[in-house]
Amino acid sequence: MAGGGFAIDAPSNGFDGKITLSVIITCIVAASSGLIFGYDIGISGGVTTMVPFLNKFFPDILRRAAGTEVNMYCVYDSQMLTLFTSSLYLAALVSALVASKVTAAIGRKNTIMLGGAIFLAGAAINGGSENTAMLILGRILLGFGVGFTSQATPLYLSEIAPPKWRGAFSTGFQFFLGIGVVAAGCINYATAKHTWGWRLSLGLAVVPAAVMTIGAFLISDTPSSLVERGKIDQARKALQKIRGSSIDVEPELEELIKWTEVSKSVQEEPFMTIFERQYRPHLIMAFAIPFFQQFTGINIVAFYSPNLFQSVGLGNNGALLSAVILGLVNLASILVSTAFVDRFGRRFLFIAGGILMLVCLIAVSALLALATGVDGAKHMSKGNATLVLVLLCFYAAGFGWSWGPLTWLIPSEIFPLKIRTTGQSIAVGVQFIILFVLSQTFLTMLCHFKFGAFLFYAFWVAVMTLFIIFFLPETKGIALESMYIIWGKHWYWRRFVKGDVDKDNLP
Repeated sequence: MAGGGFAIDAPSNGFDGKITLSVIITCIVAASSGLIFGYDIGISGGVTTMVPFLNKFFPDILRRAAGTEVNMYCVYDSQMLTLFTSSLYLAALVSALVASKVTAAIGRKNTIMLGGAIFLAGAAINGGSENTAMLILGRILLGFGVGFTSQATPLYLSEIAPPKWRGAFSTGFQFFLGIGVVAAGCINYATAKHTWGWRLSLGLAVVPAAVMTIGAFLISDTPSSLVERGKIDQARKALQKIRGSSIDVEPELEELIKWTEVSKSVQEEPFMTIFERQYRPHLIMAFAIPFFQQFTGINIVAFYSPNLFQSVGLGNNGALLSAVILGLVNLASILVSTAFVDRFGRRFLFIAGGILMLVCLIAVSALLALATGVDGAKHMSKGNATLVLVLLCFYAAGFGWSWGPLTWLIPSEIFPLKIRTTGQSIAVGVQFIILFVLSQTFLTMLCHFKFGAFLFYAFWVAVMTLFIIFFLPETKGIALESMYIIWGKHWYWRRFVKGDVDKDNLP
């Protein structure tokens, strides 16, 4: 452990396996569940700038925009409009809280299929909405689908991938989420001028839902999940398939059986077990990592970037195109994370991304203050609006290689088996409750804070980067069953861990 870096060389359990075609195909199919989450993030903001959509459901916004005295920060300040976005995340929170038991009972694969089917139903209702009640009902069903898949997929990817490449494979969920955002932005751009365009944009969510639901039928569940449910023969076949026919999987299977028996021998409720002192580091991370991700402000930028860019003077088409550009930049940066997360580690990407986001948020706030005035009454030039877009592109890049994929990766890999689904459920639940609060309040906050809203997020990015520097140990290359070692060797968390680590060998 060196200085403040806390880099730890922990032994693997020897079951690294290799990257087989089966692993690649299986992880791609599972990660495709990120499409539905990404599609929704990308579609919501664009649809809320479409005149036919606003005219049907939120006509007061159009009347406000047509006013002669318009504060650019307050045009879209509508609680019903934000409820359209945020209702999904309240529903996702509810489903995430029950998803722990569902995932443990029916497996990761079946939970993904369940989430996909519910999301598909919600998309169909949204596309055919005739009133606000139907619109919100569809969003709630979409939320249930997102909650289940966001719980199960990161666990699936962490458990199926070889430890040496777990980081790269686990970024697949965020990569497909990014693809969903870009696809949604392109569809919004293409349909914006048509009176039925918003129906097509919302209704086409059935496509990614159908792709992932059908795809889930074609893959097997994870060996850990199969052993956990007593399906030993199926677990053996799954291991042979993903590790390669030339690999002797019996030692790894025996290890999984051993850890499953240990977890089942402890007759405690997982939601109570996770609050024990020895799991304090895990619990803190389950809360802190998703909490901080939402306070980067990225999803608010993703939801409302079309509204923001239209407000600062890029026009409707320019605003929708800008959202596509942001999505493409984020998607490209996720590939950077995939390439380097298992080489440079999680901490390096977190810190580098945090610094870049901090600089960009401060710069955007300063530019908005100078270009539009303290009260936001001045009209922003096209040149300054374009500069805002460039700065947000760099901001999106920093997020794309750090807090984007790593927020799903870290909680999925740090928990021991007996509290793994519970820990993931808490992490996903925290993410959705913060997302609900922020998405429901952002447009009002933008109206009142004006350019200061970006300083608000800049402050949190500074705090979270310091948190990573001091409190997150490196997890790259460590087998899931050996992950307890990192807590016992960390300068702060070691005080909570007892019995699992030989304290005499601590640095």
